[in-house]
Amino acid sequence: MKREMTGAEMVLQALKDHGVQHVFGYPGGAVLPIYDEIIQQDDITHILVRHEQGAGHAAEGYARSTGKPGVVLVTSGPGATNMVTALTDAMLDSIPLVCITGQVPTHLIGNDAFQECDTVGITRPCTKHNWLVRRIEDLPRVLHEAFYVATSGRPGPVVVDIPKDIQFATGEYEGPNNIAHKTYRPRLKGDMSAIRQAVELIASARRPVLYTGGGVINSGPAASQLLREFVELTGIPITSTLMGLGAYPASGKSWLGMLGMHGTYEANMAMHDCDVMIAIGARFDDRITGRLDAFSPGSRRIHIDIDPSSINKTVPVDLPIIGDVAHVLEDMVRIWRSSSLKIDQSAMKAWTGQIDTWRARNSLAYRPSEDFIMPQYAIQRLYEHTKSRNTIITTEVGQHQMWAAQFYGFEAPNRWLTSGGLGTMGYGMPAAIGAQVANPDALVIDIAGDASILMNIQEMSTATQYGLPVKVFILNNQYMGMVRQWQQLLHGNRLSHSYTESLPDFVKLAEAYGWHGIAVDKPADLDDAIEEMLASPKAVIFDCRVANLANCFPMIPSGKAHNEMLLPDEANDEAVAKAISKEGKALV
Repeated sequence: MKREMTGAEMVLQALKDHGVQHVFGYPGGAVLPIYDEIIQQDDITHILVRHEQGAGHAAEGYARSTGKPGVVLVTSGPGATNMVTALTDAMLDSIPLVCITGQVPTHLIGNDAFQECDTVGITRPCTKHNWLVRRIEDLPRVLHEAFYVATSGRPGPVVVDIPKDIQFATGEYEGPNNIAHKTYRPRLKGDMSAIRQAVELIASARRPVLYTGGGVINSGPAASQLLREFVELTGIPITSTLMGLGAYPASGKSWLGMLGMHGTYEANMAMHDCDVMIAIGARFDDRITGRLDAFSPGSRRIHIDIDPSSINKTVPVDLPIIGDVAHVLEDMVRIWRSSSLKIDQSAMKAWTGQIDTWRARNSLAYRPSEDFIMPQYAIQRLYEHTKSRNTIITTEVGQHQMWAAQFYGFEAPNRWLTSGGLGTMGYGMPAAIGAQVANPDALVIDIAGDASILMNIQEMSTATQYGLPVKVFILNNQYMGMVRQWQQLLHGNRLSHSYTESLPDFVKLAEAYGWHGIAVDKPADLDDAIEEMLASPKAVIFDCRVANLANCFPMIPSGKAHNEMLLPDEANDEAVAKAISKEGKALV
């Protein structure tokens, strides 16, 4: 049924029709008609952030923790450009965002009007699709298409740019039921003959490995459950990218740990020596593969992905299957159960024995101390105190992020929210705010670094305004830790501008915003302090002062193969010298 509405009313009605309950945004002149509609209704809650980038990351946290699209509303010009980092972050990590931006009136477009920018041109490289709506007649269709494109196929961000005069104009609104995108129709079901070939190839394997990524989580809870069922049926060892943690439980008997640049020795070695690799919802990014010409040289590769452009883009595969992970895994489980196919158990016993030998290297080992807090120990203690709770972990970006991935055991999907592809410092706190809005009863903790947390520190005010009891657990080593690590290992220990001088007193800062502040620098005090943090009904900043020069290992030096890892017990001058490329330099 069609109804007469203004453009601003259409925006609110479309959000309601798509089940949106929360919008993250910041008002400005070019979106005031929409904000005027927001204040006159109660169905959708608007969360006022303090910076548009914070709005984008909060919407990412909301989306990643729920599987629903995050929605952002910002004004034209600087409002839109401040969103670019979050849009790029969401694009690389396949997070569904619908970003609605205001634009100057249509007759002023191209005239360098106040707060005008080419939003569509600027955001084209960092969105799945974007639209500039020049006619009121097109607005309902575009809004519905935006939600469809953002959430279907490989999820991602979209932008709808709406001039101010279109927001005031009136036209007929039609709901989403009769709207269908003319050309974009992602394939959900995989080719059955290819799936049967994949199952037969897996059954013939002697050293198989499952390599899973964020696509498993994006596919929904059923995909994670089917993945666990398939692992249980086959006994195949499984590893995951940074973005895929939680799809398979860290306590599972087949778990190898995370793979990649800071992954476990056993995961990377298994990937290198396997004879059949089953890549599911992962894209073979450079943090995983190391040197491409030496990546898993003896394996036959099955690649399951909903995005056709990801197939053979980086690493050639033998058997591509294009389809949604949940649909393909459902077919694989059914075929496996209904057939007489089995993996050679003697070969599998030898394979798991080899993996146990690699695991015995204890690649995550570190030297504990009674005098100062090791960052790895801090994460381990945080995990022990929170593992039985409904906990969601976000992170900033750096050493603390890798330590969190290594030492916090994730048992379920949608509980680990981090910036993987773009590596965005400042992601964690606004993402925690978005996750807390979506999951009011959850314990939401941002594991942060002292440098990263300052990137979007202003969002403390947002948490205060809405009574969101997020916890910020800062591993404070007074450095940009990962930058410092690379400078130490690969740039002659010349620590160029990586020391974070003039840090605030985080306890006083917490109090200034109405938060609870805690500072700890002794291992003996850590457990009680963590319990104090968890007992507080307020938002908390926990200043955990850790060893200043601790390094994050294992590490694959740039330019090296994924089986050429630098382990903690090898991190001496000779090993570092070997890690540097023949040209005498290496890139981060």
